[in-house]
Amino acid sequence: MCSICGIIDFINKDNLNEKIIREMGKELSHRGPDQKGVFINNQVAFQHNRLAIMDLENGIQPMTRYFNGNEYTIVYNGEIYNINELKIELESYGVKFQTKCDTEVVLYAYIIFKEECAQKLNGIFAFAVLDKNNNKVYIARDRFGIKPLFYTQVGTSLLFASEIKGLLKHPKISPTVDKEGLWQLFYLAPMKINGTSVFKDIHEIKPGYFGVYKNNELSLNQYWNLESKEFEGSRKDAIEQTRHLVSDAINIQLVSDVPLCTFLSGGLDSSIISSVASKKYKEECNTLGTYSFEYAGNKDNFKNTLFQPESDDDYARYLADYLQTNHKVLTADTKNIVDLLFDATKYRDLPGMADIDSSLLYYCSKVKENHTVAISGECADEVFGGYPWFYKKEMLERDFFPWIHDPHTRISLFDDSIVKRQEGYEFVKEVYKNSVADCNILDTDNEQMKQSRIATWLSTKYFMTSLLERKDRMSMATGVEVRVPFADHRILEYVFNVPWEYKFENGVEKSLLRNAMADYLPDKILNRKKSPYPKTHNPHYEEIVTKMLKDRLEQNSSMLRHIIDKKALNNILQYDNITWFGQLMSKPQLIAWLIQLDYWFELYNIDIK
Repeated sequence: MCSICGIIDFINKDNLNEKIIREMGKELSHRGPDQKGVFINNQVAFQHNRLAIMDLENGIQPMTRYFNGNEYTIVYNGEIYNINELKIELESYGVKFQTKCDTEVVLYAYIIFKEECAQKLNGIFAFAVLDKNNNKVYIARDRFGIKPLFYTQVGTSLLFASEIKGLLKHPKISPTVDKEGLWQLFYLAPMKINGTSVFKDIHEIKPGYFGVYKNNELSLNQYWNLESKEFEGSRKDAIEQTRHLVSDAINIQLVSDVPLCTFLSGGLDSSIISSVASKKYKEECNTLGTYSFEYAGNKDNFKNTLFQPESDDDYARYLADYLQTNHKVLTADTKNIVDLLFDATKYRDLPGMADIDSSLLYYCSKVKENHTVAISGECADEVFGGYPWFYKKEMLERDFFPWIHDPHTRISLFDDSIVKRQEGYEFVKEVYKNSVADCNILDTDNEQMKQSRIATWLSTKYFMTSLLERKDRMSMATGVEVRVPFADHRILEYVFNVPWEYKFENGVEKSLLRNAMADYLPDKILNRKKSPYPKTHNPHYEEIVTKMLKDRLEQNSSMLRHIIDKKALNNILQYDNITWFGQLMSKPQLIAWLIQLDYWFELYNIDIK
């Protein structure tokens, strides 16, 4: 994994400034601490920071290759899992590979297949290729947006970077937020609308899209979308095919030239991954490393909810013993997660999920001491229907995203003359309405299948992307690559069309996944009710962040102080604890999020327009 950034300008080569591109790259160096490289000619300035995973000696970027008299240069961030098949196909066209790294495979995939190359890739990626002789640059991002790619236009130049902070190092880019950016922050965050960044005039390449920059114009095209099809087969067929796809997705992601581990919570999804991985490791006479995450004080303070019915701790240890892995329990205390709230904001470029982010940042820093690659269980809930909005009809019958339980909680804290609540609410409702309308429903779908499709569509297009963004930013901040096998597009393409009754058999969420992977898990884990990523339940955490917020609001330099409604804030501080976003964001997280917001205003010197 890596970071990439670039300046493209086919008109004014003076804009291809080496000092600027190096400064942009330096801002992203945490994503690639192993090697750095720059390529500059009279068309582009590319910069790359490398986290070496495969072919450690030969994967230096930017990488240039010549083919049939043409010259091509790539900067690439990602991991491709079907490189062996691609190599065979590319070699049939006369390609001769000089390395074993996937960067070269991706570059030749563009050289041979041109604009169709992204469709050929199974993996996580964001990259740009200079097609020198044709005076154009091709850019692409993976199907689910697991790897980030932002861009903006400055005069005749197109700038791109793995993270927003890289673009903001360019002297002509200002950190401006307009009313639509504010609405995303106060109604949707940590989720955001695909294609946007919250910052004015800074955009992202949407998941499943590629672009071609030529003649001073960026043309964007969708190369992948989720399609509704009639299911052909039986319940048995669905179970067998799901078992094959899930097992294959996990196994192909176990390839690494550096130490690899899995995150093991003791929940269904991470347990499946750890079990499949452990089986393969044992076949090779190796022992898999696994990690579980805990919080100091949780044993005494945990309270179950609809979204988090029980604690993970005992389940993770039980399965680690069952699989005979080399297991480590990482424990974050309250000080760890409070201290890292600010770094988590910086690495995400936005106020995100408060201590849910900062704890992951802490855990990944500890994982990095022994492992560089980790495999995690994200995305199974979105694919297989693990959330309440898949089976609680009333949650999808609202006119707002179902995981935002009270859309007014957060924005009500701010001065309405600035945030314009009602206008913003109508804007976000329209986004939701259009998103639902985009979901392709078949005429033959029954009501349950329609609900399943819409829930999957919304979850994978929005909720899942915010979780993947969190995982990418917090892990890459510490130099750890996290892979997510359940985000293999083959799994979603298949499961999306499996009848809902197979996925919710006998009223059990993710029953298709449970039935498919039953041979891998003991009943205690297989039949466990869903539980999300853990969070702190220590009341001392709420006490600390409440004091921190009050202290910040006493400072005249605080932007938050000048836009917040103090009476509304005091009312919130008196409320009982409620979950207002997703499964984990409740009152302590809202308080911590406000601290992150104020810090973000300060750190980026935000200009509200």
